[in-house]
Amino acid sequence: MTTTVLDVASPRLPFGARPSVPKPMLLMIVFGVFLVIVGVTAAFQTFLVAQSVTNAATNAIISSDAATVRTFVNGLVTQGDLNGSAPADHTATVEHGLQSIAAASEILLVEIRSPDGTIRLSSNPAVRGESAPDSSDFAFALSKKEAKSAFIMAGEPTEGAGLPVASGKLIRVYFPLVAPDHEVKGVVAIWRDAGPILAGVEKVRNDVLAVILSAAAIVALLLFLVFRAAQRRITRQTLQLIEATHLDALTGLPNHGAMVGALALAIEPARRAGTTISVALLDLDNFRNVNDTHGHEAGDVALLQLARTLQASLPPGATLGRYGPDEFLVVASGLEPSELEPYLTSARLSLTDQDLEIDSSERLPISLSGAIAAFPGDARSVTELLSVAAVVLAEAKISGGGQIIIAGDRPSATDEQRTFDVLQGLVFAIDTKDRYTRRHSEDVSRYSAFLARRIGLDDDFIEGITAAGLLHDIGKIAIPDAVLRKPGRLTVEEQRIVKEHVTLGESIVRNVPHVDLVRAGIRHHHERWDGRGYVDELAGEEIPLVARILAIADAFSAMTTTRPYRKAMGVQIALGRLGDAAGTQLDERLVAAFIEGIETASDAPMPGEKPSGPGLWVPSTQVA
Repeated sequence: MTTTVLDVASPRLPFGARPSVPKPMLLMIVFGVFLVIVGVTAAFQTFLVAQSVTNAATNAIISSDAATVRTFVNGLVTQGDLNGSAPADHTATVEHGLQSIAAASEILLVEIRSPDGTIRLSSNPAVRGESAPDSSDFAFALSKKEAKSAFIMAGEPTEGAGLPVASGKLIRVYFPLVAPDHEVKGVVAIWRDAGPILAGVEKVRNDVLAVILSAAAIVALLLFLVFRAAQRRITRQTLQLIEATHLDALTGLPNHGAMVGALALAIEPARRAGTTISVALLDLDNFRNVNDTHGHEAGDVALLQLARTLQASLPPGATLGRYGPDEFLVVASGLEPSELEPYLTSARLSLTDQDLEIDSSERLPISLSGAIAAFPGDARSVTELLSVAAVVLAEAKISGGGQIIIAGDRPSATDEQRTFDVLQGLVFAIDTKDRYTRRHSEDVSRYSAFLARRIGLDDDFIEGITAAGLLHDIGKIAIPDAVLRKPGRLTVEEQRIVKEHVTLGESIVRNVPHVDLVRAGIRHHHERWDGRGYVDELAGEEIPLVARILAIADAFSAMTTTRPYRKAMGVQIALGRLGDAAGTQLDERLVAAFIEGIETASDAPMPGEKPSGPGLWVPSTQVA
């Protein structure tokens, strides 16, 4: 004997697809932006520091050089030196002094020029008497009577005659010689190698950058650890939320939608492998009376007691879930019904030895009814299998309860009875999931059949669209309860989940009369005349006629039925809304026929009426 464990803890995106927790894009983006900000800030701060240090160092050296040379000039240079009339020995003495200053201060060249640009004195006597080229910086010093400095790159004009070739940057400074009468008598030019200054600035910049990047790395590491912890928490909470949408809040077991989805996933592999899947639908006898008499708290205690007993009794690999208000579903892949039945009988006998304690003085007996059906022996699809189990369970309860019946042990049904049981089971499945969906489906069935008769369609089509109306929302049995019954506006993700009910429904429905017509109605009843609907975005007459009729009936029923988030509209208001949607959402010709029929026909179906007439299948018995 081999068993397969069904995966019911994961939600389904399309039908049966496995979910994934979204990657932490927001946190990664925030972390990336932080790193970018840190990098830009570090670069900008380093630039500012380097610029500030460069300016400070340059200004300090320029000020020092200017002060030294100015002191020398004020002490030795005469007007004759500036106009070329000084004695040669005096000129030689002054130039020797300039050479000494240059050597002592690591200055490359010092020149004293007359206002016309002629070099009168120089630390390089060979260039005395030459004319220096015109320069905007030289002109600035003459006219503004202010010093002017500049960095000169290698290869750029230096404006210094006889200047040694330099491989790097130079610093050049012009400052004017101003007489007491404020007349500029000459200009002093100084050239210095900028390499030592820039080397010092580079060292400061590297030190600052190292400090900033070290601090940024520490902060980035701390932020990474914080983000990672936050993401782990978010991921854990997200997984818990995903789990919660597929778990029953009371028992913690997989809920209705999770069990149906898991069973659907298991059917195809079993079909290919030729293996058996046994399902057991189990019901707590007399549960409704317990609830009505002793309150829901007592009912919850009974359900929890049953859940614990079943979990302790089931074979390894079998999956247990809560299927309805007081029903549980067991799915056992690889087990024959005869192999599963002893485990369930053991659970039933264990319950007979237990009782439900209401208070210190009253104890109630607990009994269990159940039905076992098998794929492919009893049914060929998920819905048929669950329908067979529901019908057999009803028989077990009618017979007095407290027993487990195997479907295969009953007399075989005719094909007609089998088909009727499938329809019964599908409608019962809708009712078990959501009473509003059941009532809405019955209304859609009535309105659709009415419209089909109004436009002269044949009885065969009317019979098919009646079934399609009943089953058009069958896919909602796999939609999480928290989404399906949410009393407010759905989020974008929740809307996407709800939209999947049409493809889920098409996948579920098999072996019913007019199956092609029914499946077309289920899949396409949310298409729009203008092509903006779902799931295939069909437009106009591309949409099957059955779906166009269902769309009108669906819209009218939705507007005239009270929902958790709004009250029902009046019939005339709803008909007006239908008219507004004609030609965009709905087929204009069919809308006109429906409105005219509702307003004039004596047999027009109205909201709130009881379903009647042929073709409306309802369970002849219901599980209590």
